[in-house]
Amino acid sequence: MKKLQIDFNHQAIYNSRENGYLKFQLNQQTGAILSITYTQEAIVIPISLVTSIPNMPACILGLMNWRSHIIWVVDLQKMFNLEHLNHQLHQYNIIVIQVEAMILGLVVQEIQGTTKFIPDDIRSPVGQVASSLVPYLCGCVVQEEEILLVLDAVHILESAILFTNN
Repeated sequence: MKKLQIDFNHQAIYNSRENGYLKFQLNQQTGAILSITYTQEAIVIPISLVTSIPNMPACILGLMNWRSHIIWVVDLQKMFNLEHLNHQLHQYNIIVIQVEAMILGLVVQEIQGTTKFIPDDIRSPVGQVASSLVPYLCGCVVQEEEILLVLDAVHILESAILFTNN
């Protein structure tokens, strides 16, 4: 009887909204996840719908209209100084995140769907990934053949990189 209760509680923890994540590729080598709690939408839009703004940090691609809100669009590869292929894109894969009243569009290479992890699966990123990425992470999940970065939406939105001019 006791074992059944433990299994039920484990399943309830696993199924809670806080354990749901959106899985995506930042670049060819780097997979990541972001809590569904902060994810508003995952969309694919033509690049022509993002209006570039001069004199902004290199990672800020510009502004776009999202559900009657004008939001900033940020290239996460550039923000994180990750290697990226410089090929002609016709569309952006954008994850719209929101923390309180702040909304931001994050451009990623590929959106792969949703997944779930329990808190015990998330480990410290220190020593697992480049130290420059650590401020933007809640941790990482080590799977069979890859390390998934667990992005911290709050720290991304509050990043000083987004508030400095080139």
